[in-house]
Amino acid sequence: MSKSPITCHVLDVSIGRPAEGVEVNLQVYHKGPGGIDVFNPLAQGVTDADGRCSTLLPPHNSTEAKNTGTEFRAGTYKIVFKPTDYFEKIGRKCFYPWVEIAFDVENPDEHYHIPLLISPYSYVTYRGS
Repeated sequence: MSKSPITCHVLDVSIGRPAEGVEVNLQVYHKGPGGIDVFNPLAQGVTDADGRCSTLLPPHNSTEAKNTGTEFRAGTYKIVFKPTDYFEKIGRKCFYPWVEIAFDVENPDEHYHIPLLISPYSYVTYRGS
């Protein structure tokens, strides 16, 4: 695989177009001291003109992933989308300052695609391909 093992796609369903310029943050879960749930930052990116972010992590099992300590492993992750700036740029308000989607990775050899269908007052997600 020559792309990030986790990718995403943001579509503004209120106008039927890709959402360009949405900040995307990827976090990984760890059980913290005292049993506190902690998500630590792992990567960040911004959606392109097609609403996609396909460069969050280096390709799975690549030298770059090993050298940067970002090897993709089984576990729980969270992807955080920040759509406020996108909606402000097109002159619209947004009820959700960020959208957080937690998901489990069982097999790190698989590709995980997380689409987000968003409008100023709602959102839907699913596991894409």
